[in-house]
Amino acid sequence: MPASLHGGASITPHIETQPTFDISDLFIQYLKQLGVEYVFGIPGGSIEPLYNALARSERNGGPKAIVARHETGAAFMAHGYYSNSGKLAVCCATTGPGATNLITGVASAYQNNVPMLVITAQTQLSSFGRGAFQESSDTSVNTLGMFQYCTKYNSLVSHPHQFERKLYAAVMTALQMRAPVHLSLPMDVFRADPVSKEPRYDLLSMVDDSNYFDVEAVDSLSYLLRKRKNIVFVIGDDCVNAIGIISSVAFAVNAKLITTPHGKGLVSPYHPLFRGVIGFSGHRSAEKLLNDDKVDLIVAVGTSLSEWTHRCWDDPLIMKDRLVHIESFAGNFARSPAAVMHVKGDISDIFEKLYEDVPENKTIKIVPVSPQKSTGSENQQQPRRHFLIDDEHKCTDDSTPIKPQRLMYDLAELFPPQTYWLADVGNSFSWTVHYLHPYDRRMYGRRQRENGLFHACFEFAPMGWAIGTAVGVAFARPEIPVVCITGDGSWLMNGQEVTVALQHNLRVVFVVLNDSALGMVKHGQMLSGAESVGCEIPRTDFHALAQAYGVDGYIVESPADMQALDVKRICHQSAPTIIDARIDTTEAPPMGVRLKALRDN
Repeated sequence: MPASLHGGASITPHIETQPTFDISDLFIQYLKQLGVEYVFGIPGGSIEPLYNALARSERNGGPKAIVARHETGAAFMAHGYYSNSGKLAVCCATTGPGATNLITGVASAYQNNVPMLVITAQTQLSSFGRGAFQESSDTSVNTLGMFQYCTKYNSLVSHPHQFERKLYAAVMTALQMRAPVHLSLPMDVFRADPVSKEPRYDLLSMVDDSNYFDVEAVDSLSYLLRKRKNIVFVIGDDCVNAIGIISSVAFAVNAKLITTPHGKGLVSPYHPLFRGVIGFSGHRSAEKLLNDDKVDLIVAVGTSLSEWTHRCWDDPLIMKDRLVHIESFAGNFARSPAAVMHVKGDISDIFEKLYEDVPENKTIKIVPVSPQKSTGSENQQQPRRHFLIDDEHKCTDDSTPIKPQRLMYDLAELFPPQTYWLADVGNSFSWTVHYLHPYDRRMYGRRQRENGLFHACFEFAPMGWAIGTAVGVAFARPEIPVVCITGDGSWLMNGQEVTVALQHNLRVVFVVLNDSALGMVKHGQMLSGAESVGCEIPRTDFHALAQAYGVDGYIVESPADMQALDVKRICHQSAPTIIDARIDTTEAPPMGVRLKALRDN
């Protein structure tokens, strides 16, 4: 849609006749303090002052604007950038429909504890209540009111003197509460002279980086770890910065490791202590271990314990006074009332202290892991999983059309170990959680945030989330291949964001599971005995669509097609790729947990 209709921008190029420094430029100075490199969004008339400042910033090597194709995609990109850089996610939109288009992406970030600064515009203050073009004040379509329910701080900046004070409050809230925050600025406030041209707050020094943890609780947990014999660690996504030291403690106390769907990718599938994923599309071996009467201590670490994780955390008959919940965010303790102990604090620091207290275990040997492809060396150690997957024989099935199980197996085998994987909502994350097991050689020792291998969006679960998020990940980690596994339904919602990857020369591989259906709806209806309705979509040629976008595209209908892919070239070119994977439509994903939840509710 032309900018003159959607964003309210004039078709006449904006020409600055003299040097400018306004509140937008001051805002950029604060982003520099935080190390933020990108602001994701779409320009428009009312937010033009911010984009002018971003243009000036980019010329001077500072934060730059990344223009998405839809505002929801901009929020998804900001999410992906944060998840792999650790830097504040920042997205913006113009007034009216620009702001409302952001809401789905912001709501998803809210449900997934993403610190995100959301900036939206308003028409001039003097125009409030007069029916201005795309007005969204409290006297019209009240966008500030809409953001109230998916942010932790939400305010209109109605005077230039408020700006720094409210920005400080918003950023501190976002970082400390790990949630989106929203500031809405009228166009005349954006253009106003700031109180000072230099920031009055040092945001970076204000961020709480203390090493606080509950010493008494950690001492009690240390005692339990020394005394209990059969221990299980449940790893959630908030363990991303601590997984190395957590693994070291697990070795020391011989604790089995299982992950939540969110935590998948933090522990190598070939780790000798790993027993699989629990919850949605997880593994029966992990579920069996969790319910084993012989297990006398379950330590859940960095997980919100949502429906996707497990449905029995608050059942004392299942937990039997054996659940300990460790969190850096105390709000998650509300979901573990059956826990015998809650331990709050920085997860890395907690496990550093535990590692000092527990004796070293000499009985477990660490064996390097290498891909299954033979190198001809007789001494090569082949990887071995210590958990079972459903219908494992289908992972090596040679039939055409290619089975989703085989597709996941081949993807893990063909792509390099440092590949970062994202799974979209729907069948995509069901197949990947259960069947995608990349060759992660890492076993223990410190790691950086960037070393996570897998990301999926549960809870709010918007279709097409992974497409925009993959682009954001690639901005944060341009040196590695990023693979987004998505469905044809999701692509038809948000696939246009591939052109952002094309524009910025990002190596993102989009694997589209093409089954001419909203797969999770279709198979859910079949497995639950519901009417088959509203799940079919026309067959789409994504290879031809790739050509229309101007990116490389491939058709995969069989295992032979997968083996024929020049993966090395795909992973090294600075451009996106679309793989049109025409999968066997008769295969139902492992989604029993989801069906049970629907039946029970």
